[in-house]
Amino acid sequence: MGTPARVVILPAESSTLRIESLELPDPGPNQVVVKQFASGVCHSQLHQMHAPRKKPVLLGHESTGVVLETGSAVAHVAPGDVVMVTWVPRQAQAETVPPVAASLQLMEGLAISQNVFTWADHTIADQQYVVKVDPNIKTDVTAIIGCAVMTGAGAVINTADVQPNESVAIFGVGGVGLSAVVGARMAGATPIIAVDLDDAKLEFAKRFGATHVINASKEDPVAAIHQLTINNDRFNFAGAPVSGADYAFDCIGIKQTMAQIVAACRNGHFGAHAGGKAVLVGVPTTPAELNAVDLLINEKQFIGSIGGSCSPDRDFQRFLEWEDNGDLALDQMVTERFSIDQINEATDALANGEIAGRAILEF
Repeated sequence: MGTPARVVILPAESSTLRIESLELPDPGPNQVVVKQFASGVCHSQLHQMHAPRKKPVLLGHESTGVVLETGSAVAHVAPGDVVMVTWVPRQAQAETVPPVAASLQLMEGLAISQNVFTWADHTIADQQYVVKVDPNIKTDVTAIIGCAVMTGAGAVINTADVQPNESVAIFGVGGVGLSAVVGARMAGATPIIAVDLDDAKLEFAKRFGATHVINASKEDPVAAIHQLTINNDRFNFAGAPVSGADYAFDCIGIKQTMAQIVAACRNGHFGAHAGGKAVLVGVPTTPAELNAVDLLINEKQFIGSIGGSCSPDRDFQRFLEWEDNGDLALDQMVTERFSIDQINEATDALANGEIAGRAILEF
């Protein structure tokens, strides 16, 4: 017998979301059915909502919940376990079979997902996307670990491997950017420079560890970053003092910011040290136009980070420890809460820039 569920559906022909009451199927051998507590509301879902599609789509990819049922081949969780659902395989290096993305049969046809769907009071997912956690965790705000925290903080500590006293610039301080700020602080980076267009968001970023803030609508962020990071003991290709961030992270993903993170990176010390690394974290919505000469003569690097290069079985425990110790401060990072019936209000607020940190759905 299936599990009754209320699920958010993105129709093929409209960007207005609807909620459908349906029955989830019994789990297959590698599937887990989860009753959910909360789910994050992420910018990448906005991209899905405004992208062309031929089928209805199931949305959401970060949540907390409790296991109701498991398939016959599932060994790492059992009914009653508290879990997180995420869109990255929990230990991809140990798996020999790729996970299967969740889908549901609707009246108008098959609804598909990008691996999982968490905008629902119950969900069904491949076991590789379900991570067992301590049953005593906060079950509301920790929902955003499965994407926002993992993506932002993971980009800093995994992809870039930032070390103490290295300089960091972070473009865009929404939920992912704030998580990157926390990751930089936990790595011992200094300075930690936050760049955004909103003074309120920049002030908010200071709570999480930003040491300097730059409003890119009021000054050139690239010039400001170079001014903050001058090193008179090293010289670039042209003989000028080296400046720029050791690492610059783009948590937005538009043409302008992708170009800016390269320009904001540290120049190479000619013949002695390579330049800085520009890390693309936000989902790109435009092509990138980079200064190839700058990349060449300053030996800079432009790299991507998907899901913070995280292994959820390993990294979620670390992020939960940060939260327990007060370092992550998710109660502050989660600034808005909505019910599933308010899903269109939640996505409108996100699209209009009205979410200071991260929003969640509570079931």
